[in-house]
Amino acid sequence: MTRKSFLQASGATIASAILSPLLGADEAPKKKRQLKKAVNLEMATAPRASVTDRFKMIQDAGFDGVEVNRPDATHLDEIIKARDLTSLPIAGVIDSVHWGKPLSSPDPKVREQGFNGLKLALKEAGELGCERLLLVPAVVNREVSYADAYTRSQALIKQAVPFAEAAKCRIAVENVWNQFLLSPLEAARYLDEIDSPWVGWHFDIGNVVNTGWPEQWLRILGPRVLNLHIKEFSRKKRDDSGLWKGFDVELGEGDVEWPAVMQALDAIDYHGWGILEVGGGNAARLKFLAQRTDKIFAG
Repeated sequence: MTRKSFLQASGATIASAILSPLLGADEAPKKKRQLKKAVNLEMATAPRASVTDRFKMIQDAGFDGVEVNRPDATHLDEIIKARDLTSLPIAGVIDSVHWGKPLSSPDPKVREQGFNGLKLALKEAGELGCERLLLVPAVVNREVSYADAYTRSQALIKQAVPFAEAAKCRIAVENVWNQFLLSPLEAARYLDEIDSPWVGWHFDIGNVVNTGWPEQWLRILGPRVLNLHIKEFSRKKRDDSGLWKGFDVELGEGDVEWPAVMQALDAIDYHGWGILEVGGGNAARLKFLAQRTDKIFAG
């Protein structure tokens, strides 16, 4: 053992001896919560602002990364240029095809278009150096049964795994109001049946509050959680003004019990991105949201 390593080890031993009586026998020093905050590029708005201008707005507000939709009208090279100039990583990519061309469609041609969109989104995510792709896996409605949505979407996601691996980007299934995968136990089972390290969950915190509690979902999904969407929901506004008005509440002022959510994230050792999905705006608005997010993450 070198003198330096001896001193480092000795210092750790001394610190432990000093701290133990203060912390109690079963307590340890709390690790700093390793959460990074991001917003979708579309949340940064300013007249005639370029993609790079919007990246800089997000950076100046205090965010750590940017979420983008792919494919869309913005050329991929513009995003790469903005990413490189600001050094803001791409926190997540949203498959922009999944709603219009769902993998659960009864029409094989539509399913094929949805699958091709997923492959393209994965390819572009890989080019952006992004490791998480958000996917809405299916839509259940009068024409599409729950059982068909389940089997069709699982089959195509399994087929997409080699493309995810090639792009080094994992597919993250999101809980949305699509009448599908309505409980955390079922969500976990759905992923476990796919049985691939390249497929996990993108957990939207606000989307759960209408019918459940986000912290319970997190503890059940555990390490399957790859990314987070951060937003609020108010049951009172839902009851007073209608279902969708539940989202019309400022971050930190709804019914999400953020301390419980943070404790659940700690329990599953989550240390990734928290991506805001709320009303955006100008530089002042983004700075306000960054400060609110910091407060939530520290709770």
